[in-house]
Amino acid sequence: MMDEIITLDYGSGGKKTSRLIESMIVPSLSNPVLNELGDGAILPGGERLVFSTDSFVVDPIFFPGGDIGKLSVCGTVNDIAVCGGVPRFLSCAFIIEEGMKLSELERIVASIGEYCEKAGVQVVTGDTKVVEKGRGDGIYINTAGIGVLKYPGLTPRAIRPGDTVIVSGTVGDHGTAVMLARNGMLRGDIRSDCAPLNALTEAILSAGAGVRVLRDPTRGGVATTLNEFVEGSGVGIELDEDAIPVRGEVRAACDMLGLDPMYCANEGKLLCVVDPGGAETVLSAMRRTEEGADAAIIGTVTERYPGRVVMRTGLGGSRILQKLTGAQLPRIC
Repeated sequence: MMDEIITLDYGSGGKKTSRLIESMIVPSLSNPVLNELGDGAILPGGERLVFSTDSFVVDPIFFPGGDIGKLSVCGTVNDIAVCGGVPRFLSCAFIIEEGMKLSELERIVASIGEYCEKAGVQVVTGDTKVVEKGRGDGIYINTAGIGVLKYPGLTPRAIRPGDTVIVSGTVGDHGTAVMLARNGMLRGDIRSDCAPLNALTEAILSAGAGVRVLRDPTRGGVATTLNEFVEGSGVGIELDEDAIPVRGEVRAACDMLGLDPMYCANEGKLLCVVDPGGAETVLSAMRRTEEGADAAIIGTVTERYPGRVVMRTGLGGSRILQKLTGAQLPRIC
């Protein structure tokens, strides 16, 4: 019997990604820090640090609203920020395919510099490798980041029945923009939402309103991230489809491409679960920021559907949202 092989859906952020992490990687590398499986790791010690790493293989490397360089900064900054950390330093490593135009690399590096400045972080170390033509795909980037933990205690384990679920803005923008660009169907009205979110997380967490957990819904989208919040727990999440902000042009493009916005990647949005008594305070704080101007309350935590995410549809029915299965959007970040 042949060994099972890695397929694209192992990198989708959905069920097979979870299976790979939980059945192979964690058992081999298990330790209390890793086992939390957050977007970043809270390191023990005197001044507690937040550490995160990510690799970026997006195709195409330039897309409406961003590029692989901008994405590599925002992705790692955001992973630190949603852990309650203040991002400070990044590493940046390039794997470049022979034959890449220097002008393209220069554009990517300039983008990294621009968004480091915007996010208030510095690249302090890095590495560059070049592989033979045909052995890569233009460029891959890995960034790792370190920040200082300012707001401890953010974890899905803190979620309670009755809590409010908030999204910071419209969903599905990044995944849709990249897929249109990949298929040569550029549309000026659909752009990636790629952005650093550390100013938004600071606004949310400094409001002191009982925030339970934050997460940026990248691969696998909103539906997969919400499932990660409640899987294996005694609570579920009930969403209101009509309350979830989706741009009309994004919804139309998803219909054309056969995609579901709830599973499309986002690179400039976050999900927030908060004590219901502080929901309006958090919502107002989010809406006062550029990145949270379109924030909306989209659901509640309930004991009715333990371990599940259920969405009330506009037609009066309900739909179970599971983790992403398959590779709906390979190489989206």
